[in-house]
Amino acid sequence: MRRLMLLGWLLLAAIVAGLGFIRLAPSDPLDWNTQPEFTEDKNFRGGVFRVIRTGPDGLERFHRIASHAPRTSVLAGGPDDGMVTYITRTQVLGFPDYTTAAQDGDLLKVYARLRFGRSDLGANKARINGWLAEMEEVPQAATAGE
Repeated sequence: MRRLMLLGWLLLAAIVAGLGFIRLAPSDPLDWNTQPEFTEDKNFRGGVFRVIRTGPDGLERFHRIASHAPRTSVLAGGPDDGMVTYITRTQVLGFPDYTTAAQDGDLLKVYARLRFGRSDLGANKARINGWLAEMEEVPQAATAGE
């Protein structure tokens, strides 16, 4: 019985240590504030890449939405730099997902991916599609009030 109890405590300690590592692992901007060279939308197991024609102010509009999203903070960059990387953490366990948005002329390129694991169960796709849908609503709401 004592061995079983000891094993339980060791297992609990390992779980707490693992979750602590996930929550407190440093995020180096040099590793995450980057994008691959995609020219079209792509879905993959741990995230998505989106290319949207937004005009030259797309990154500024995207930044207004992303920087106010729940559990999301800026890791590196800003609209004036032409590229911004955000960290969004899951609500319960705090797993980090990284989103890098860059302005390329009239195109906005958004790259969202997970850090830990192999699948995000569609969380990055849903979040990015939601933020992009909000971007489409903002100009319509602004022109309706004029």
